[in-house]
Amino acid sequence: MKENSNISQEQLEAIERYINGTMASEELKAFNLKLENDPEFKTQVEDIRILLTGIEAQSLKEQLDEFHMEIPLQKLESNSSKVRLLDFRKWAVAAVLILSVGGFWFFNQNTNDKLYAKYFTPDPGLPTTMSNSSNYSFYDAMVDYKQGDYKSAIQKWEALNSTNDTVNYFLGVSHLALKNQDNAIVFLEKSIQDSDFSLTSEANFYLGLAYLKDNKIEKAIEHLKKSENKESKMLLSELLN
Repeated sequence: MKENSNISQEQLEAIERYINGTMASEELKAFNLKLENDPEFKTQVEDIRILLTGIEAQSLKEQLDEFHMEIPLQKLESNSSKVRLLDFRKWAVAAVLILSVGGFWFFNQNTNDKLYAKYFTPDPGLPTTMSNSSNYSFYDAMVDYKQGDYKSAIQKWEALNSTNDTVNYFLGVSHLALKNQDNAIVFLEKSIQDSDFSLTSEANFYLGLAYLKDNKIEKAIEHLKKSENKESKMLLSELLN
């Protein structure tokens, strides 16, 4: 993890609001725009997210350690004491299992999050000429999308009630930019139903990222293999090695 000492208190508090989902809409819009245009800042945000997650995990471990220290060392002789001791052992074993499985999940998730942050950049979008009035609503949403206002873009595209592959593709990428991988998967899966869709390779790349974000590695690998993108091949290599 990179050194983050150059982050001011104000910036750190802003990042915490972003991670906790408590940012106001205008601040979130500006924050997402900076994430999109400043790779170093994006890395700092992900590093701080991982750091905060690690602090929470360590806090749980320390609480369990304190609990263990309170166990009486003297040998309990009465039947009722033996029952309590056996009951405690049952919970102690459960706690150890939780820590073991949880620790594996925690470090595995950290790896996946780092890879996701390394490779995810929203699609740059389509030119917003809006020369065709019948497509005005689509390109109006595209303007929001390219400005990083993914929520507004999603609202406008969803209002079209379109089954168009391109609409579904950009809806999927917009949801993924907002870290809503479940919704992203739904729309991106729809976009690749037609094998002739011109953005199929890109859609499979973002599907791979969405499944990676969701910790479904086999599905991520499946879609990354279907993409011809250079980034897909690089990410696939890291997942398989």
